[in-house]
Amino acid sequence: MKYLSFFASGLPTWGVVSGDYALAIGLVDGAPSTLRQAMSDKSDLASLGALAPRLPLADIEYLPVIPDPDKIICVGLNYEEHRKETGRAVVGHPTLFTRFANVQVGQGRPLLRPKESIEFDYEGELALVIGKGGRSIRKEDALSHIAGYACYNDGSIRDWQRHTSQFVPGKNFIGTGAFGPWLVTPDEVGPLDNLQIETRLNGETVQKSTLGHMIFDIPTIIAYCSTFTRLEVGDVIVTGTPGGVGMKREPPLWMKAGDVVEVEIDRVGLLRNPVEDAA
Repeated sequence: MKYLSFFASGLPTWGVVSGDYALAIGLVDGAPSTLRQAMSDKSDLASLGALAPRLPLADIEYLPVIPDPDKIICVGLNYEEHRKETGRAVVGHPTLFTRFANVQVGQGRPLLRPKESIEFDYEGELALVIGKGGRSIRKEDALSHIAGYACYNDGSIRDWQRHTSQFVPGKNFIGTGAFGPWLVTPDEVGPLDNLQIETRLNGETVQKSTLGHMIFDIPTIIAYCSTFTRLEVGDVIVTGTPGGVGMKREPPLWMKAGDVVEVEIDRVGLLRNPVEDAA
């Protein structure tokens, strides 16, 4: 099943994908108002879907898959080729930073290059959403805590990221993170290791790898994160980007107004966003 968040009749809502349509379940009387709430409520989707308005996917305005997560945890330097291209040392634990929910955009919405920098870089990634919360989750149990997977573009303002050893400023300019187009349940995605992840800028492939090349796999990441914080339903974990980022090219390749960037992951989806300059 594929879940999504979007606007319908000017109102934020959520639903499921049915062919070329979105079933706007959040508009049904008595339904949870957000996808995050629906995941907590364990709603009867079959009954609600039968009553939901059907809207063409081509006509909807997408929101980030989870517009209101309690937390977004991002993993840095989690593919060996990316670690090598950055010159970072081998580490024994995942490198983590956070994003804020209000800096994200959905499928088709513009990514915004801020006025403060031209060093706007792409990072295609797999995101997962927690469907069952917990603390101190064991690695062998971790996959059962996942509601589904989505594409993510962890757009980065590189000079601001390099101000100190902490990544947060360069990762939280408004409109720099894209999340979508939808959340695909694990039963539809299947085993992850052989799935290809690819980032394209204006149709040219700039990143390409497989999910099995992560340094820290998803069970390890979930177990580690749940040790220092309680993972809540709807939390987002963004699992890292492969090599090929723009800052390590000669000359550097920065995203600019008029560009189109795509992140595609086998069996998960295609996330496509234009780039604009922030007002």
